[in-house]
Amino acid sequence: MKLSCIGCGPGDPDLLTIKAVNRIKRADAIFTPTSKEGKPSIALAIAKKYIDESRTVITDLIFPMIKDKESLRLQWKTNSRIIADAVHSGKNSVYLTVGDPSLYSTWNYIHKELKENYNDINIEIIPGVPSFFAFAAQAKMSLVEGDQTLGIVPACYDLDKIKHTVASCDSIIFLKDGRYFDSVIEILSETGFSDNSNITIAQDVSIDKEILETKKLKDLRNTKNPAGKYFSIMVARKND
Repeated sequence: MKLSCIGCGPGDPDLLTIKAVNRIKRADAIFTPTSKEGKPSIALAIAKKYIDESRTVITDLIFPMIKDKESLRLQWKTNSRIIADAVHSGKNSVYLTVGDPSLYSTWNYIHKELKENYNDINIEIIPGVPSFFAFAAQAKMSLVEGDQTLGIVPACYDLDKIKHTVASCDSIIFLKDGRYFDSVIEILSETGFSDNSNITIAQDVSIDKEILETKKLKDLRNTKNPAGKYFSIMVARKND
């Protein structure tokens, strides 16, 4: 009884690994996360070209974007039970997630539930290309060099906590929520980044709609929502 969790990368289907593609092609059941019923799954959209829909059952699993921890736990239990039922019935089962399963992924909640309640299931995790590596490749930039330090933070959470990370790192990657990037710009100014520090912002990395641009910090100051989309990335380099 086996379940494969597959990291689908940032958006370009060609960035999936060969192992990931092989598992997807052989799957009898594929599970994909989405934030609400009826909303298309991003992970499914990435992997769709490799799925034989004539023989594979696709199930959307809801991961609501709410803060009620008890409601979230109940949803995680429901989702893990649905997956476990498919695996126990003998189906070759796959769970898809955007990026890499180990980085801010819905998979982490499912994995904990499966280990606690369905430890007879053999779990395989196939890594995916994180969005910030695709970002760096597209921007043709180095994230860090030599003894420089790198911080990775979700920009949509505790901004006071982020200040401490920003102050101690040479380069910072802000993930996920571009709607908060105007607040992040102010934090950079307060924590040692100069007016001439390079700030690179991208949306929809690695797909046709990609937007990527590099500006100086002074040019972004007082800019309202320089990204604006949820799935955005900002990389700030202190010492360029």
